Amino acid sequence: MAGALAKRCVTPLVLVNRRISAPEFRAQCGYHEKVVQHYENPRNVGSLDKKARNVGTGLVGAPACGDVMKLQIMVDDEGKIMDARFKTFGCGSAIASSSLATEWMKGKSIDDALLIRNTDIAKELHLPPVKLHCSMLAEDAIKAALADYRLKQQDDQQEAIVATN
Repeated sequence: MAGALAKRCVTPLVLVNRRISAPEFRAQCGYHEKVVQHYENPRNVGSLDKKARNVGTGLVGAPACGDVMKLQIMVDDEGKIMDARFKTFGCGSAIASSSLATEWMKGKSIDDALLIRNTDIAKELHLPPVKLHCSMLAEDAIKAALADYRLKQQDDQQEAIVATN
């Protein structure tokens, strides 16, 4: 099995020229330490009440790889994100991207949360190019949750206008 893994992770030229130590091999084939930390100890896993008017829910998926991400935010009356939760079905990079996104969102205003980019998430987690779709999914989930929250706020304002007329 190690031989098959070596063929997939290391170029044949490296194998011919020298032997690879175990830590070096893991570094070339495995996830970055930050991804492993978020995967093994994900932050903010769970759900919020999706019917609450101050909760926005974003549900996004990537059919090509099977990753599905639900990200929720709870916003206070001043427009600051008090809490963020996620549930993700997918690879370690998808889980880590979700976990990191919720960490970054807490305490930010809605406008500041919209500035979180997939490139920032990918850079922080040192995602390889083949895993960039995970950070893109996290950005999409953030935007979807914020859009859902804003839509609920507009509905509340319209109901208030109708009630006063």
